[in-house]
Formats: sequence, C-alpha cells, structure tokens
Amino acid sequence: METLRVRVRRGVEASDLPLPEPASEHASGADLRSSEAGILQPGEIRAFGTGLSVEIPPGYEFQVRPRSGLALKSGVTVLNTPGTIDADYRGEIRVILYNASRVPFEVRRGDRVAQLVLAPVVRALWDEAECLEETSRQEGGFGSTGVR
Repeated sequence: METLRVRVRRGVEASDLPLPEPASEHASGADLRSSEAGILQPGEIRAFGTGLSVEIPPGYEFQVRPRSGLALKSGVTVLNTPGTIDADYRGEIRVILYNASRVPFEVRRGDRVAQLVLAPVVRALWDEAECLEETSRQEGGFGSTGVR
C-alpha cells in the first residue's frame, strides 16, 4: 500500500477531535468526523463542517464518500458522491449529507459522517474528431445492457 504525506490544519472547532483515520488495516478511506451537531430532517440536505483544512499534493484529490453503515442503517448518505476536494482548495472540508429516510437523524459532534479517499488525478487531453470508433454498444445507455 502506497502512502503520501498530507498536511492538515485543525480549526478550533475540531481541536479535540481525532484526525481522519482508517477504521481497519486495509480500509481505503479515512473516517471524517463532524465538528457540528444538528438534526437532519427527512429529505433534508445540509453541509456539516469537519473543522479540517488540507494541503493536498499536486496530482491528487480527496474524494468524500458515504459510509456504507450510515447509509444502510440510517438512510443518510453523502449527496454529491464522490465529492471532490481539489489540490488547490484550502478551505474547511464540509460534508453534504442527505437524509433519505422517513425519520429525523441526529448528527452529534464527533460522529463519523463520511470517508475521505486520496486518489491520483489524470487529466484528459481532448482530441476533437469527426467520428469515433464503432462498438457493439454504440449510443445505447441508461439500461441498454440490461437492468438485472
């Protein structure tokens, strides 16, 4: 497993909270904790702060992803998944949560609300073309290969 150092700054609101860390030896993501408390009503979308800012090395991004247990057990997920944190962003990491359940969900300060995955970035160089190579699928999309 490759590792890469990332500088992190904790705001006052997160000074006593643990830094993101993987929950198991082979976990690809590190758990992000909310530095804010609040009630997320059914159908509500709200950004929760983490109190953390990062300095990501050029050529990498952080992806903010849902925690599967939170989604399965409580119906709460990260709405814009994966959320992207670019290498030149220095503001606070905030997590956009969505409550897809029918009951209010309490977010407590220090709760693990998402996971953060460091990923390499590959940029596309666009070559404009008059036509594209044919495939067996062609323009079929949105279920064209079957729904089951």
